[in-house]
Amino acid sequence: MSLMSTEQIMEVIPHRQPFLLLDTIEELEPGKRALAKKCVSYNEPFFAGHFPGEPVMPGVLIVEALAQAGAVAILSQPEFEGKTAYFGAINNARFKQKVVPGDVLLLEVEIIRQKGPIGIGSAKATVNGKLAVSAELTFAIGPGK
Repeated sequence: MSLMSTEQIMEVIPHRQPFLLLDTIEELEPGKRALAKKCVSYNEPFFAGHFPGEPVMPGVLIVEALAQAGAVAILSQPEFEGKTAYFGAINNARFKQKVVPGDVLLLEVEIIRQKGPIGIGSAKATVNGKLAVSAELTFAIGPGK
């Protein structure tokens, strides 16, 4: 059973369909770590053009999904409730394997440094235990809506 549903995720981060890229949060340690799940469906809107005849989830969207998981970890802290987490940087991104319809993407982000509203997360996306994407993500907390 998941820890947070899609509806509960939307209470923490501002993303909405079609750009909400998380289905559930499986594990959460506010301010430290999040493990999210994305069930990749053939009906995803980006598959219409990426690529016809060979659907592949764009790497940038996998990185975005990782950032959303990291945002849930950070914004679940009481002092950041109602705020928004923005990208500050993407470093050392590595794309190891394709993600295709039917894959279940596990998105794990560990917050390795944070000073005030700025932080860095170590992120990895896996499918069936195999690394698909890894990156270091820098975030900045800004005002909410």
